[in-house]
Formats: sequence, structure tokens, C-alpha cells
Amino acid sequence: MRRAKALPAIAVLAAATILGTTAQAANAAPPADEPIPVTVAPDTDTPALVDDVADPVDATAAPDQAAKAHLAGHQDRYKIGDPAGTLTTASVETEGERETVRLNQKYKGLPVFGAQYVVRTEKAAGKRTVTGTSGSYFTNLDVDTTATPIPTALAISRAVEEVRRSLNPGAAVVAGDAKADLTGTDQGLIVMPTGTGVLARRVLVKGRDAANGRPVLRDVYVGATNGVPLLSVSRIKSFVADQKVATTPQSAKTPGAAASGTASVAGQGTTLHGATVALPLVRSDDGSYLMKDLTRTVPITTWDARGRDYYDLMGDQWPEGLAPFASPSATLGADLTEAGAVDAAWDAAKVVDWYKSKLGRNSLDDKGMPIDSVVGITYGGSPWVNAYWDGTRMVYGSGDAEYLPLAADPDVVGHEMTHGVVEHTASLVYAGQPGALNEAIADYFGNAIDVDASGTSMSDPRASLLGGDLCRTLAPAQCALRDLDDGATTADFQHLIDTPSMDDGGVHLNSTIVSGALWDLRQKLGKTVADKVVYRALTDYLTPMSDFVDARDAVLASAKSFRLKKDDLKVVEKAFDSRGITAKWKKNLYGKGTDVLIDRLNTGMYADMRAGVGGGWFAVPRSDANRTEPTSIWVGRTNGKGTPYRISPDDGSVNNFPHTDGKRVVWLSTVVNLDSPTYETNRILSAPIGGGPVKELYSSPYRVDGLGFDGDIVAWSQYDPDQGYLDVVRYLRGSSKTVHTLAHPDWRGSATAPSVRNGKISYVRYENFEQPDANGVYWSLGVEVHDVATGRTTYAGGDTGAERMSYPDLSATGVAWMTDRDYGTIVDGEWTQGAYYDSVRLFDFATRTSRLLFDETSPQAIRAVTVALSDTTVTVTEEAPVKAWLETGGYPNNVLNPKLKQYTFQGKSLGPASCSPGAQMYATAAKGREVVYMDSAASGFGLAHATGAKSCK
Repeated sequence: MRRAKALPAIAVLAAATILGTTAQAANAAPPADEPIPVTVAPDTDTPALVDDVADPVDATAAPDQAAKAHLAGHQDRYKIGDPAGTLTTASVETEGERETVRLNQKYKGLPVFGAQYVVRTEKAAGKRTVTGTSGSYFTNLDVDTTATPIPTALAISRAVEEVRRSLNPGAAVVAGDAKADLTGTDQGLIVMPTGTGVLARRVLVKGRDAANGRPVLRDVYVGATNGVPLLSVSRIKSFVADQKVATTPQSAKTPGAAASGTASVAGQGTTLHGATVALPLVRSDDGSYLMKDLTRTVPITTWDARGRDYYDLMGDQWPEGLAPFASPSATLGADLTEAGAVDAAWDAAKVVDWYKSKLGRNSLDDKGMPIDSVVGITYGGSPWVNAYWDGTRMVYGSGDAEYLPLAADPDVVGHEMTHGVVEHTASLVYAGQPGALNEAIADYFGNAIDVDASGTSMSDPRASLLGGDLCRTLAPAQCALRDLDDGATTADFQHLIDTPSMDDGGVHLNSTIVSGALWDLRQKLGKTVADKVVYRALTDYLTPMSDFVDARDAVLASAKSFRLKKDDLKVVEKAFDSRGITAKWKKNLYGKGTDVLIDRLNTGMYADMRAGVGGGWFAVPRSDANRTEPTSIWVGRTNGKGTPYRISPDDGSVNNFPHTDGKRVVWLSTVVNLDSPTYETNRILSAPIGGGPVKELYSSPYRVDGLGFDGDIVAWSQYDPDQGYLDVVRYLRGSSKTVHTLAHPDWRGSATAPSVRNGKISYVRYENFEQPDANGVYWSLGVEVHDVATGRTTYAGGDTGAERMSYPDLSATGVAWMTDRDYGTIVDGEWTQGAYYDSVRLFDFATRTSRLLFDETSPQAIRAVTVALSDTTVTVTEEAPVKAWLETGGYPNNVLNPKLKQYTFQGKSLGPASCSPGAQMYATAAKGREVVYMDSAASGFGLAHATGAKSCK
């Protein structure tokens, strides 16, 4: 039988649109004597899967050369015109008679993001036969790779700014932001395979989140000629999604100095579950016993990271003095048990042995790479419940009052080590559907290893739990970090963007949809068969951009390669059908939501991308379908009548912060200018809403990151090197060209994020105050309201020591904003409530009072992102209550999808603004409860309209 499936079209924007959009498979296999059908997708003529062929190829050539010769000899099928010139060998793996060749695509000498094609062959009795192919090869690329790129320094600056915004996407101000520890390093040019291709620069951004110090390590892809950020991908693969405590960047490959020794001795230790286990150790030169296992072909070392924070591992080298756990005797003491070192060593050995005995794999890379486990990491000196793979090693958190050290559960250890296996096989991109697939496979094998090692029956209710063995006091089901048998289906799929705050496009939150199908497979087919089928799908079929339906096809093709019976193949199909992973779901994944005003905005969901509303009109940033162009400004009517149209000029500029009063539109336009000291010019533009000449109101080479407009006043915030390198708020009034700067008599810090309404300008004040002692400085975040007519400035309220604040929103009756007053502290091993919640502060013009509408430390606390204010209603973009997030591990139905909740000025709930199933973000208020907002349920993230609801059922 022969079958071919078209490659998915790719839109390089966010995980929701980049990594896992659609193209349909041929529904029925033709007779063997008919040509293989190829369904053409927009980006390629090359099939994503060709299965069950038997084409002879040169048996004397090297496997990769034979693979390329096969592709060249069947150009009618593959449409790859020059395999020898456009494909480079990534790897060649052999398993008995089977050979798997992975080939990476290049275009005019440059790598193509995610483009990898696999050729599978069998060699026996002096003959070699091609049995199938799969993967991504883009045939429609037409990129000018000689085009003059923007300066590398500007591309790096845009990449760093993209990461800074993505870490706190709703915040206008983050305390300490001026000292944000983020740097970028050029990684060279690459072709992004969207449409006919985009020349991009890959920038590695590393450092710490200014809000909480969490480490950052991300590859950011920036348009090489226009500076538009296209995609951001984390290099860190953690066990759980954690918005308050993150993981650590990839570290170097050279461990620090330690006591040496080569003589293996038999040792023993006690696990945290009370089992006495044999552990090979090494007797060092100083007489101590080191936790190094040299008895296997794979060396296993357990490193002592007690007393170290995860940011200690950020550098290019291992931390100075990091050494293996050591013991004065071959019987390891209770301190090594409590640290999790015994479990880490024992479990790592089990994982290595399992992969070797069950699947014939020699370590994570199948070449005997050393296994390094770093154990005992904390967060700010406080307990940390997480673990991760950083590309070279496993790092395990210390645990806390309820959770044992993370290495104490074999499925956690197996999960992290399997990330290493994935990285050395399919190398699934860690964002969106490929990222969730990456997590799903790590979950599947981590769980399989644990179940097998413990002898747990697959029918045991606890068998599907991950992290269930970490509980100190609770039952396993209560503290398990994930459940493969949670029943998640594609109906629970979360449309999330690829930012840290959105779980990199749902890599953890969507993973159990696939891992659940694989779990079902293991129950029905039996562990031995299922493990081999899933493993071969990973090693022989999947490629970096594979999505959920590709996984279905890969597992089914793998099952056929083992010549399973028809009934078993139906079991495979049913497992994926029951979870909703079908071609039909994929085709309809991004349908329109209700009351969509304009879809396919194709922009990052940041506060500067939200719409302006006024006079029955909206204005919103929008990019082209493949995001090959910078954002432009589109306008339309809020009642949905008429067709939206573009109003900004097509001059290569990036456009955002639009505002309209129904008569004209004012927005910020940033254009590359190589004569500028910053390589760009920021312009404030204005145009009649019905179309007409565009007028420049103001321009500057320095960053403008806020804009407000109403009536005859236009205000903006601007970085100003002449004002102590701080941000200032400036404004224009009427037709006058005089630029006014707002400054407080005691001005000591930045002013930013202006909002304009009825002749008033509100803005954020960020001040640094010198401490009277050696503690340095403290800060205050507050809001002021300036009345342009009277020249009077009113302090609307604020919070000393607040961590971050959203853009304040101004109406005729007040001003409101989100403020994070208490990022949280550890008390008796537990975070205080403020660690998870945010406050909403409101200043009411009628009563001239400032109060916390919601206090993050109160029982009524909410998880606010941004605030929109009409004359009567407060609309808050909220994440799910933390109780639901914590009790379910953060994975129930759309729990991370923010929703719009509406309240009176007294904090009384009015109900939801909309019942859309997607993420509802960045609302702009009109009258009463009427809002427009960004909705992820719409295709390509759309702008939707809502007028409020009592409830959603």
C-alpha cells in the first residue's frame, strides 16, 4: 500500500499559527500500480509522509548518499530538485536492517527553520530498499538572501525587547526594568519557511526576568530586513509550567573541578521511600566516596547543588566548585538521602538500563553520552518544585514542605532524560503543538519507566500519575503534577501564544491530549508493543515541526512497520480518535469565534497591540497571514458592518498603539533609519478614519513605548537620554507643534504609559528612593492624572515596593490599573498569597478617593493582567483562580486562558464580558459593558466585540 500526506502550511507568528496548522491527507490508499498522490499545501509540493514503498537504491553507497540519490531519482514524487545541494546530513541511525537518515534543508547555503526530511531504508543480503519518507521540505522558497539586512545591533535590540515584553505581556512598568539583565547574541542568518520564505536573524537572548529574577534562555527569530520578531523558542524544557518560578538556561559541557578517582567500589544508600539500594561509587584520592557510577558503558554522575540557586547555573561554565556528592564511607548517609542524591543516582541508572534493555538505546544520544544529574537547586534560597533538561544535563529542584526533592520519582527523572532522547532524534521545536508533543513523549516514557520499575499494573488508578511519588503527606492523586489518564481531548486544546507567560504556546497544558492517547495505546496493546511503536515513531518518523496529527500518522505508520494485525491498527486509530486527534479537528482548529470584527491579526498579544475604540469605530494592528510584513493599522466599525480596511501607509514601518475617536486615527510608527543613532525613527502619525493624507505629528530617534489620544490631545511616553536616560511623558495639544513634557517637582524617576480622556492625561510614575541604610534603593509605582486645561496634577494612588503595573486606563469618571504589590515570600516553606495574585486599584474622580478594588492578599483576590475602564464598568483580563490552578497542577480546561470579567466601581461582579472559549485579552472599553478585545478562538487571533453576559455555561 502507498500513501502520502501533504505537509502542513506554516505561518511563522506564534505557536498557535506557526506550529501546527493544516493540510489534509489523502483519504484512501490507491492501488499499488497507481502513482503516489500528493496533496499540495501552500508552502510545499513535497509530501509529509510517504509510507510502505519498496524502492531499490544503491546498497554500496553511504546511507545518506543513497537517501539523497533516492530523492533525486524520484523528483516527480518529492519535488526536491537538488537533494545533494539543498540537504545536509543531520544524522544516520541504524537498527538491525533498518537505516534512518535525517536530512536538514538549506536554501542558498542558509539553514531553513524546522525543515528536516527523513528517508527510511532497509539493507539486507547486499540490497538496500527505501521503505518510506517523512518530514518537512519547503519547495516554494524564493528569498533574496543577499538583501541588505538591518544592523545586527538593531536586530539584537528588537529580540531582547521582544523577550522583555513577553515575560510580562500586560505590564507597562516592571520594577527594576532599567536594570533588566537581558542580553542578546547573534546566531546568524536563517530562512523562516513561511510563504515564499523570510530572511531572519536568530538571536540568543539570555539573562533574568526583571520582575522576579528567573533565568531566561530563548532563541528569537527576527526579520533580517525589517526587524519584526517572528518567533521565540525556549531552550529550557521543564517538568511543569511555572509562572512564578522558572527554570535555568543551558549550561556548559565542562564540569567544575572535583576530587578525582577511577576505582569503582560497591556502595549503598537509602532512598526517600525507605528502600536500601546498591550504588556503584568511586573511591577518590582523598579517601572519600563519590557518587559516580563507572560500571556501565554510560558514566553516571550525581552533582551536589545544595545551597545553589538555579541562576548559579546560567554561565557558560559549570559553577566553580560544583562537585559530585561525596561520603566518608561507602554507605551513604541520611544527608544524601534527604538531598535526593540517592534517588537521583538510582533512578538515572534505571532509566539508562531501561532504554538499553527495552529499546536498545545507548544513553540519551545513543552514543554513550555521560549522564549528569544536578540535584538540590533552590529558588532565591527557598524550596523549588520543578526539574528540567538544559541540553546537556538534568537539574532537579530541592522540593518543599509537601514535595520531596524532584529526583525522588522515577517518572520525573525518566521524563527529563527523555527530553534528551527527543533532542537527539526528532528534536521537536519547543513551542506550540511540537512543544506539547515533546512534553507528551517525555511524559509517556517517563511514566513507562516508572510503571515498569515499580511493577505497577497499568490498571492501577495511580499508574497514570506523574509526580505522585513526591508527596510527603498527601495522597498521590492530590499532589501528582500530571495525569496521563486525565481524559483531555482536543476539545480542551488551549489556543496560547509562544511566550513564557503562556507556557510557550501550551507545551505542558496541551501535552496530555497526546500522552493520553499514547497511554491508552499502552493499556490496550501492552507495554512491550506500545513502547516499541512509540519509540520508532519518535526515532524514524517525527521531525522538528511535527504536530498532533503528524504524531497520529507517525504512530500508525510505525505500528504498520511492525506488521501489527488490522485489529491492533484499529486500536491505534481509536486511541487518537478518542482524544479528538483527527485530520478534521486539525482542519477546523482555528475557526471564527462569535462576534469577530476582524480575524487573522497575526500579531503578538501585547498591550501595545490592543485596539483603539471610539465613535463606533475600532483601530487595530494587523500583519499579513504569514507575518512577513510589519504590522499595519486597520479600521472598521464595532457593530461589525462594512469591511475593515488598512489606513497606515505601506512603507515598511512597524505600527502599533492605535487610538481613534471615530473621526481620525492616531498611532505609533517605527521605521528603520540607518542615519539615526538608534537605527530607527519613531513617528506619531494621524489620518482621517475615512482615508486621506497621513500627517506626521512628532518624530524621534528614541524609543516610544506608550501612546494616548482623545479630542485634541496626543500624549506619549519616550525614552530620553537628556533626562537621565529615563522615560518621560510628553503631549501635543490641538494644532500647536509645541511639545509639552510632564514633570513632577520631586521627579526622581520615569513617567510612562499615558492614557488620555476628556482633557486629562494619566500615566505611571516609577520612582527610585535612596535608602537611609545600606540596602540601596526602594521604589514606588503610582499613577498621576494631569488636567491639561488647569495644569493641575493629582496623585491617583500607588504602592511602594510594587513589582509591576499594567497600563492605567482612563475614563471620564476615573482611572484604574493592575498593580502587583506583593510578589510573595516563603513562610514555613509555602508562598504567601501575594505570590499568586494581583491587585486592582481604582481612583474615582467623583469621590477623589483611591482604593484597592481587589487586594491581592485578601480572600477576594484575583489574578489580573490588564484593566479597561468605561464610565461605569471595570473590565479585567483575569487568569483562573489560583486554587483551581494549584489543585489541578495548572492543566484543567483552559485554565491558563485569560477571560474578561466585569465589575462595578465598588467591586461587585457583573459577570463575564464574553463567553468565547478562547483566550480573551487586552480589552478596550467603549460605553457601559461594551468592549472589543483580542480573542484566540478566532483564526490567527482576532478582534472580537462583546457587550457583557450574566454567566457562561
